[in-house]
Amino acid sequence: MMRRGLWIAVAVVAVIVLAGLLIVGSYITAQKQMVAKQEAIHAQWSNVSVVLERRADLIPNLVATVKGYAQHEEKVFADVDQAREALLSAHDPQSKMQANGQLDGALGRLLAVAENYPNLKANENFLELQDQLEGTENRIAVERHRYNDDVQDYNTFIRQIPNNIWAHIGGFQPDNDYFQASPSAQQTPQVKF
Repeated sequence: MMRRGLWIAVAVVAVIVLAGLLIVGSYITAQKQMVAKQEAIHAQWSNVSVVLERRADLIPNLVATVKGYAQHEEKVFADVDQAREALLSAHDPQSKMQANGQLDGALGRLLAVAENYPNLKANENFLELQDQLEGTENRIAVERHRYNDDVQDYNTFIRQIPNNIWAHIGGFQPDNDYFQASPSAQQTPQVKF
């Protein structure tokens, strides 16, 4: 009888130890994955920052080219310069996203000004800068999309059971710094013939 009780106690202890090892293993694995996903978000944000800065670097040349043809459009040039400076001085994702929205609007107004000057639209420097800017805008769109995908992947992971428990214990919080379309992008453009 004593021997049977000993075997039961050993079995219970073994089950408890095994369950503890499984729980600790699950915690360690989840923590590693959450850290890796956070780092993926940071790395992707760096990619977004690089292309935003590339665009900001192209802007002075574009403005200088347009200024040569449209000197009386000073407000537009000032708005572009101010928005560019705001983007370059922004340090966190929220302020960069906000500054980027301002820069999008200012660039749109600058390119609209260019439409009023046929000689400017035919200028080789302007066309080359416009092509570079268009390519950069495409890169920005791709990097924004990848960034949002990484944020969504991380948020989904930390909200799933049992990861949500481990995330809470480890202090991992949802990341809500998604890129979103600017309010002006949701308005229907006016087409006039």
